[in-house]
Amino acid sequence: MRYLNQLEPDALVAGFVEHPPIGFQVLEAAGTPAFVASFDLLTTADAEVRQRVMQAPGYRWWGRLLRWRTAFVGTTVSEYALFPRAADATGLPGQLRARLGRGQRLMIVKDIPQDSPLCDASSRDWSARFAAACQAEGFVLLEGQALAYVPIDFASEDEYLARLSSGRRKDIRRKLRKRDDVEVEAVACGDARFANDAMVDTYYRLYENVYAQSEIHFDKLSRDFFAAVLRDASHGGVAFIYHHQGEMIGWNLCFVVDGKLIDKYVGFVYPQAREHNLYFTSWFHNLAWARDQGLTHYVAGWTDPEIKSYLGASFTLTRHAIYLRNPLLRMLARRLGRFFESDSQWAKQGNAQT
Repeated sequence: MRYLNQLEPDALVAGFVEHPPIGFQVLEAAGTPAFVASFDLLTTADAEVRQRVMQAPGYRWWGRLLRWRTAFVGTTVSEYALFPRAADATGLPGQLRARLGRGQRLMIVKDIPQDSPLCDASSRDWSARFAAACQAEGFVLLEGQALAYVPIDFASEDEYLARLSSGRRKDIRRKLRKRDDVEVEAVACGDARFANDAMVDTYYRLYENVYAQSEIHFDKLSRDFFAAVLRDASHGGVAFIYHHQGEMIGWNLCFVVDGKLIDKYVGFVYPQAREHNLYFTSWFHNLAWARDQGLTHYVAGWTDPEIKSYLGASFTLTRHAIYLRNPLLRMLARRLGRFFESDSQWAKQGNAQT
């Protein structure tokens, strides 16, 4: 049975367990996926706060003190924390604290949905009760990432663009002129080409290009993970391959689950991907593809909320439940929590604009 809050195919969660991100130790706690990894406490801080700390005198020596071995409840391949449908929402926080909270200085239940329109009613109700129970058990609740999504409630690209400001429409149409120079090929996972190790190596190298230029370096997925996912025909995955003059300049791995197009991974060749505005091209390609397939939503993930807001996304916020073993640090976390809740601005702006 699928977990509460699960948007992704089962095979993706299984791939996380079998081929975890580099340096991760995957666990299970009370039937719930979990892992232990090194975590920089500045990872989710406001950009301004992070910059100030990193520029402080001596950071290169004492900054390592901000990297803790941390227990996480959830996965990094699912948009939300995943819980067994039979779990007791009020009793699970105590079980997790006993199982994981004593072994590490910090435990984080990551990405608890807040009344998400992407989850069913039972998941929304369960998650609300779970979050309240976490708070009662001494966890600190912080706002998490803003998950971007687009309801497919428009009949054409022009109708979608008409909802944006005239300035944005003009800029987006200008950037989309480059798409005429790009060919897009849809390749189902499990296709024979993915049996070729050299082909998988190429896809992974493009993924590493994107990972390297990201501001946050936390969960680097392994080549074995992508090989397993790309070679599995059972989960409904499709890779959209972008070519320019016969050369691959990017790819985007998506999944169709419960009427939604779940956008998961990309790989780009630089500078060609930027020269051809591939981010914009892939966004509108995915919207059109989802519309043509009769899907209800395009789920675009939680990275890059600023550009996704510009492109017309709506947002739904998550929450993190933080448990610090030291009671003094728990009190400090409550006072400093506002410096780790920057994504709420995009949820307000994006939802107001669409």
